[in-house]
Amino acid sequence: MTSPVASLAPVSSAPLQVTTYRCASAAVDGELTGPVDIACADGLIVSIGPPGDSCDEVLPGVVLPGFADAHSHLFHRGLRGRTHGDSHGVGSFWTWRETMYSLADRLTPETFGALAVAVYTEMVCAGFTAVGEFHYLHHAQGGGRYADPNAMGIAAGQAALDVGIGLTLLDVAYFAGGFGVALDASQQRFTDGSADAWAERVASLGPALPDGRFAGIRAGAAIHSVRAVPVRELPEVARFAQAAGMPLHVHLSEQRAENEAALAATGRTPTQLLDDAGALSDRTAAVHATHLTPGDINLLGAARSSIVICPTTEADLADGLPEAGALHAAGAPLTLGGDQHVITDPFAQARGLEYGERLATGVRGTFSPAVLLEVATAASHRAIGSAAGRIEVGAPADFIAVDTGSARTAGSDGLGMMLTASAADVAVVVVGGVVQARGGVHVRLGDPGALLVKAIEEAWSR
Repeated sequence: MTSPVASLAPVSSAPLQVTTYRCASAAVDGELTGPVDIACADGLIVSIGPPGDSCDEVLPGVVLPGFADAHSHLFHRGLRGRTHGDSHGVGSFWTWRETMYSLADRLTPETFGALAVAVYTEMVCAGFTAVGEFHYLHHAQGGGRYADPNAMGIAAGQAALDVGIGLTLLDVAYFAGGFGVALDASQQRFTDGSADAWAERVASLGPALPDGRFAGIRAGAAIHSVRAVPVRELPEVARFAQAAGMPLHVHLSEQRAENEAALAATGRTPTQLLDDAGALSDRTAAVHATHLTPGDINLLGAARSSIVICPTTEADLADGLPEAGALHAAGAPLTLGGDQHVITDPFAQARGLEYGERLATGVRGTFSPAVLLEVATAASHRAIGSAAGRIEVGAPADFIAVDTGSARTAGSDGLGMMLTASAADVAVVVVGGVVQARGGVHVRLGDPGALLVKAIEEAWSR
């Protein structure tokens, strides 16, 4: 146990409004401390030290950095419990996708925005303080343009502002239905037609997003997949993201069918196509990366590209198990995403990473609780361009208090709670130094369940 003492010197003589949180224990520098005060001002942690004479709030349990969801499709939350095939549960990724297209075709900026508020509220109450939104639902039904071509993205940004969650809006390039295959009617809402048209629209997105009161709201870039962006246009998307200093995310080898199609059309794996296009770097995040060759793993590791594993979605869609241990050993930072929000629980995602590796290898403990915390917090924040994810002076004041005395966590040893806790154990959520949720209820917006019921019903009714 340690009791760090650190402070951030003020940058001006103007007095700051300081809020001090007292913690019985907190994860500072990856280790649990004894009693400690965390002082916050202007959205940042300004000091960490032994308890003083007074504080503004005593936080229960153990305080951890806020979690980040590095891969979200917020509107997929409307699919939860609706996609399990016939009465016998028969179905596949591809039958699931048809239901997803049906929902996507119904949404408007208004219903999408209301769903975003509900989904982000559920996420904050579960302990997420930032999200990377993989956003490809750009245009109106049939592909027509809204008066503001970024209307859907701006709706997501406004929702993040209203809820108080950090947002990286990863705007997706999507131009084809497969290698040499035109888009079908259900995909017209996703496309700008070309890399040039996409880049022109995305260049205006960042300035149009609202400024976050509690957390950063920023634009990023994404390639939907090598199936959806023709090979000749992959370098253009990559160059745009690099020039703009944006993180670049991409769905990679989620399905074996993608690999087979890439090899048949180009003689290269999806990872090789991205590497040849200059799309792999330490600002790149490959999502899923489930079906890779040893050469693919080496390319991703050498580039230090992040890997966004989405355990609950990969299980739900029967995608398979990624070689997480091999990717980690190769030097690719591991991160976590909730993807379709089949479960909104950062602890379930972290456990899923370790449990998936156990099932694949027969070995327990590839990822220690401390590593799981790093993956779910600092690494996942970093992958979406967020500076949060650590409790340290100068970092964004985003942290959560976890109940250590629930039926789930009682008896857990230190960070062992990463393998026992659930979202139901998140007692308090602080974003930008401001309490956003207590006991699973948002302090301004209330019960996320009520919001979700209304938003999902409205989304499907159109």
